[in-house]
Amino acid sequence: MPTRSRTPTVASLLFALNGSIVPVIWKRVLYTVALSIAVILVDRHFVALHIGLNAAPLTLMGLTLAIFLGFRNTVAYQRWWDARTLWGEMIYVMRNLARQTLAFLPETSAGERASLTGRLIAFAHALRHHLRNSDPAEELARWLTPSEQDATLAAPNRPSALLAQAGIAYASAARTQKVDPILLSSIDTELSKLSHVLAGCERIQGTPIPYAYILLLHRTVHIYCFLLPFCLVGLMGWFTPLVVGVLAYTFFGLDALGDQIEDPFDTLPNDLPLERYCATVERDLLSLTGMPRPD
Repeated sequence: MPTRSRTPTVASLLFALNGSIVPVIWKRVLYTVALSIAVILVDRHFVALHIGLNAAPLTLMGLTLAIFLGFRNTVAYQRWWDARTLWGEMIYVMRNLARQTLAFLPETSAGERASLTGRLIAFAHALRHHLRNSDPAEELARWLTPSEQDATLAAPNRPSALLAQAGIAYASAARTQKVDPILLSSIDTELSKLSHVLAGCERIQGTPIPYAYILLLHRTVHIYCFLLPFCLVGLMGWFTPLVVGVLAYTFFGLDALGDQIEDPFDTLPNDLPLERYCATVERDLLSLTGMPRPD
C-alpha cells in the first residue's frame, strides 16, 4: 500500500498517481469524455439531438446510484477494516508469545528459542501466501528446518499446520522445564488467538460480495455515464465534456475502489500491505528474543 504525507499539498492531492484510482479508470473516463465531444459535434454541426432528455432523469438515477455505491463501498471497506484488525491482532499476539517465551521458558536454549521464534514468523508468511494462493516455500525455508518445511508444505492448510507444530513444541518445552500449567495455558491462549486470526481471514477471503450484486452495479454505472452527455448537451453545451469527465471519474472511481478493497488480501495498490506486516513480525520477534536474522 502506498504511503502518503499527513499534510498533503494541493498539488499532491490533485495530481498524485501513486495510490490513486486514476490508472485503473482513465480509459473509461476518457471514453465518456470522447463520447461527450462526439455528441456535441453531432448536435451542433449535423443533426440536433432533440431526444427529450433533461436533468430530471439524470438526477434521479444519480441519486439512486450514489446510494447504491455508498452501500457497496461501506460493505467493502468493512471487509478491509476487519482484515486489518485481524492482522493487527496477529502482530500483537506474536509479541506476547515472544515475551512469554523469554519469561515462562527461561531455560530454553538458543537453538530451541530460534526454532520457536522461527515457527511463529513462518506462520505470518504462510498466512500471507495462504490468503493469496501463492507458494511460501522460499520464505518457509528461511525459518524452518527441512523436515518442518516438508511437513508444512504437505499440509492442506499450512498456517494451521504451523500452529499445531508450535503448540506441540511449546508443550514439550514446558514439560521439560516443569513450567506451571497455568503459564502453559496462557501460551496456548495466545496460540488459539492466532487460530482465530486464521479463521477470520479465511472467512473474509471465502465470502465475496455476491457476483450478481457487483454485476448489477457495474452495468448501472456504465449506463449512467453513457447517458450523461445526452442529458447535459442541451444544458451545458461545450462544458459537457468537463462535467461528464468529473462525474464519470467520481462514479467509475468509487466503483473501482470498491472492487479493490473487497478482497483486502490481494496485491492491488489499495489492498493491505501484508509484506510490511510480515516484516514487522520478523523485526519485533527477532528483537525481543535476541535472535539473529537467518541468511
